[in-house]
Amino acid sequence: MKQFFLTMAGVFAGLFLFFVIIPFVFLAIAISSLSAKEPTPGHTVLELDLREGLTDQAPTNPFAVFGGGGLSTMQIVDTLAQAETDTRVKALLIRLPEGGVTPAAADEIRQAIRRFRRSGKVVIAHSQGFQPIGTTVSSYMLGAAASELWMQNTASFQLAGFSAESVFLGRAFEKYGVEAQFEQRYEYKNAVNEYTQSDFTAAHREAMTAWMTSIYDSALNNAAQDRRTTLPQLKAVIEAGPYSAADALQRRLIDKIGQVEEAEAEVKRRAGKGAEIMEFHDYAASIGERAGSGSEAIAIVSGEGAIVTGRSGGASPFGEGSSITSDDTAKAIYDAIEDKDVKAIVFRVSSPGGSPEASEQILAAVRAAKAAGKPVVVSMGEYAASGGYWISSEANWIVAQPTTLTGSIGVFGGKFVLADALGRFGVDMRHLTVGGEYADAFSPSQEFTPAQRAAFAAQIDRTYEEFIARVSAGRRLPPARVREIARGRVWTGAQARGIGLVDQLGGIEEAVAKAKELARIPAGTEVRFKRYPEAGSTFEALSKMFGVSGEAARVLVGIGGVMNDPQAEATVRRIQTDRARASGASVLAEQPY
Repeated sequence: MKQFFLTMAGVFAGLFLFFVIIPFVFLAIAISSLSAKEPTPGHTVLELDLREGLTDQAPTNPFAVFGGGGLSTMQIVDTLAQAETDTRVKALLIRLPEGGVTPAAADEIRQAIRRFRRSGKVVIAHSQGFQPIGTTVSSYMLGAAASELWMQNTASFQLAGFSAESVFLGRAFEKYGVEAQFEQRYEYKNAVNEYTQSDFTAAHREAMTAWMTSIYDSALNNAAQDRRTTLPQLKAVIEAGPYSAADALQRRLIDKIGQVEEAEAEVKRRAGKGAEIMEFHDYAASIGERAGSGSEAIAIVSGEGAIVTGRSGGASPFGEGSSITSDDTAKAIYDAIEDKDVKAIVFRVSSPGGSPEASEQILAAVRAAKAAGKPVVVSMGEYAASGGYWISSEANWIVAQPTTLTGSIGVFGGKFVLADALGRFGVDMRHLTVGGEYADAFSPSQEFTPAQRAAFAAQIDRTYEEFIARVSAGRRLPPARVREIARGRVWTGAQARGIGLVDQLGGIEEAVAKAKELARIPAGTEVRFKRYPEAGSTFEALSKMFGVSGEAARVLVGIGGVMNDPQAEATVRRIQTDRARASGASVLAEQPY
């Protein structure tokens, strides 16, 4: 009976996939293809809406668009670079979010806006207010980079500083019987504090205040330059707020007051007779990624999210989240090594960290690239901290934005003991173990024994020393100096440059220029860009989806045969073929490791 219900569930899953999901997917692809072919008018105003949220890099999964979200920072930078020389594009209209933009993303986009303006094109930014939350200072910095900054008449200018919240669970855990048993290396590795403390420790407060101040001053300094004032003057005016739109205009924090429709009319007038507004998404789709030209190529290897072991194939094809999977990322670097046209690699890293084992696998690929004579330049995005710094540490050159969060050279780990907490609700935890004393070290039903705690602490120490060794070798710093500046502390890119953890401040454009220099490609020479990992095809994504449930795929094959539908059968055959090829490639990819 159980098998019958499982089979029926598979049948219904197959029917749902065939009659609902597959038609929806292909309809969406057809619509996307049509929209991508939309012609660009002769007098075009691009409208860039930053209110939808940003990722650092565009997803390689063709179905990721269904998960929601907006553009990526890299896509915006790439598209604006092409729009600079596109004679059809005359102007840019930016819709600013009321809250914050990630500081490093704002830095990267600001640089792209300034390059766009230097080509002689107009940029108008429109805001419906600046709220007193998070990193709103970065939103204001973006607006200040425009030719004109507009604000809606009823909006408020409430930016008066930079704030961040931390939630501490120490008292709650104590009250409800949860014991957090963690090891941290060292006092600045502050993620542990949220579980063990009820307030900032002195080290936590020191480090967090330092990087917040660095981000705040950097954003205001940039805004002051663009608004043609000084940092002290701008800071004094902003911190005396909040203001109404009229007050902000009087204090020259903005340029004009008006509805977004009025801003649209003005930017169209400035763009020329017959100008039309085109959504940034549509323009980006119509021109595709910047390919460049020339016989020699620079590889752009992408990595965004937590660093984990394995491959990305097991994830939901419609999932929003991104991660740096060690097999896929290492393979991307090895693919770039094997490509004879690729002369250097730009490794774009935006990661808060993750598995030391996964990080080391990726770092081994970076070493292999250097050994093959292909320089590796890391371009740090929103953050490249902990494991994100591990995989960056031995690159030939590291470029970071002033507000990138990096460093965090440290380790932590541990467990939560839940037996007492659950016991208060009548839930009893019991466990059995077979083997050595360490076998049940991470059981949530009991504390570490002294021997287990000592063994675990020794493991954490080994990982920390390995991290120190990677940074010491990669940055050519004595281990004692690395220990002094490490201790788990987070630094901004500006701070990290001052202590030798970063070589240069800037974004992807600066990283590409340095890669060309290290590869001895003359500065004025055009190069092609080859991106790794390559974006997956629709059929590869469908193959992965069916790989999650082989029974559903078999049911779908049966339905296609019963219906005698040639198109359905052809589609399934294509999926199966792509899946077989993908499996073969994965097996080959494992050999270099």
